[in-house]
Amino acid sequence: MTDKKISPQARTAARQRLVQALYQWAMTGEDVQVIETQFMTEENMQRVDIQYFHTLLHEIPAQISALDEALSPLLDRPLTQLNPVEHAILRLGCYELKHCPDIPWRVIINEAVNLAKKFGAGNGHRYVNGVLDKLAHIIHDKP
Repeated sequence: MTDKKISPQARTAARQRLVQALYQWAMTGEDVQVIETQFMTEENMQRVDIQYFHTLLHEIPAQISALDEALSPLLDRPLTQLNPVEHAILRLGCYELKHCPDIPWRVIINEAVNLAKKFGAGNGHRYVNGVLDKLAHIIHDKP
């Protein structure tokens, strides 16, 4: 799924915009195409891996039930009680862990932790780290 020519910084920028877009989608219920158009016209997307942003913005909502189902057993509270920003980050991390095997799982978790530090609440980055670490071990330690 990933293109080796894309810089890590462009992926990081795409993830930052994805968290914002996924949060907006979860809060408003707007169609992802409307949100994508808004981001492409109103946000600075110059340094963003646009293809990655586009793909994940459409794939994550399409697979939301499966992603939340994978996350739920690893949480210490119901999904409805998660901070919405951290929920968006967990969904993004879960998607990448499950569907982007060419990205090392440690990179995915590190990126998610950094997103939680930037956009999340207080110690939310620790929560995101713990949940995604458990998920990574389940996904990558299967026989």
